[in-house]
Amino acid sequence: MERQYFFTVAYRGTNYHGWQRQPNAVTVQQKIEEAFSLLLQKEIEISGSGRTDTGVHASRQVFQLSIESTFSIERIIFRVNKLLPFDIAISAFKAVKQEAHPRFDAISRSYEYKIGAKKDPFGQDLVYHFHSALDFQKMNVAAAAMKMYTNFQSFSKVKTGVNTFNCKIFEAQWLPASEQVNEEWVFHINANRFLRGMVRAIVGTLLDVGIGKISLSDFDDIIKARNRAAAGRAVPAHGLYLTDVKYPESTYL
Repeated sequence: MERQYFFTVAYRGTNYHGWQRQPNAVTVQQKIEEAFSLLLQKEIEISGSGRTDTGVHASRQVFQLSIESTFSIERIIFRVNKLLPFDIAISAFKAVKQEAHPRFDAISRSYEYKIGAKKDPFGQDLVYHFHSALDFQKMNVAAAAMKMYTNFQSFSKVKTGVNTFNCKIFEAQWLPASEQVNEEWVFHINANRFLRGMVRAIVGTLLDVGIGKISLSDFDDIIKARNRAAAGRAVPAHGLYLTDVKYPESTYL
């Protein structure tokens, strides 16, 4: 008898064309499926909590897989991690109900975007180097204002085929990454769902607020415009991290 599990996996997205399997590109999902298939000696397919784009990282991505209940899951994770590349690691698991779905049952997701004021050879492909002076107080006022809105079409990639551009943002704020306040900052955002390219477009537009290119009222007008062309550029993928996916307690066994 098979039992269904949600696994938590972390990965550095630098070497991958995102999470979701693609026919002519190397992805994180592909590498995990190959490792499980080799170990379990059968074709394995997994379902993820959502896609991440090329170069985007994750500290807590969730995927679903059914495994024979006679197997030791701890032992399987240990062996699969040995098969996986150095930049992908499964860290945890939870048994879930058979009808549970990692994407559709999620009640919130969290992302972080990291920027650094100074060039850092150890932060290459992990932090976006942005050297211009920023007014983070003003950026946080703009970020907090997003919680009053529900339609974020202005921050969505075009032609995504979604049924709605509505999202509920629970948290959005910039915080210093350490005591060295002017060295590195992190944008934290939590919402019930995200549109494709949404976080990177929000960050790019907030940076325009921070450098004084647009005002706080301009930022509100951009949201109201419901037009991607009105917002700022999408910042590079390498500063973005999927940091958490939450589910109702009723999901778990």
